[in-house]
Amino acid sequence: MSDSCVYFRKLLDSLFVYLFLYVNDLLISSKNIFEINNLKNQLSGELEMKDLGAIKNILGMETYRDRSVGKLYLS
Repeated sequence: MSDSCVYFRKLLDSLFVYLFLYVNDLLISSKNIFEINNLKNQLSGELEMKDLGAIKNILGMETYRDRSVGKLYLS
């Protein structure tokens, strides 16, 4: 059994919500902030979790987000 999973849900407006899970690290990504908050609310009702805000690093990799072009970079 793998320790990592990727889940996604297609939204009505042709956008997606992605949930990336690795052991006890969770990352939610979407262009729709309402859907991100909705998923966080659903998960926090079932799991003990902390919202650490915008991603700065994950799995030992630093991240950089360029909002002007809508990209996330890993180093």
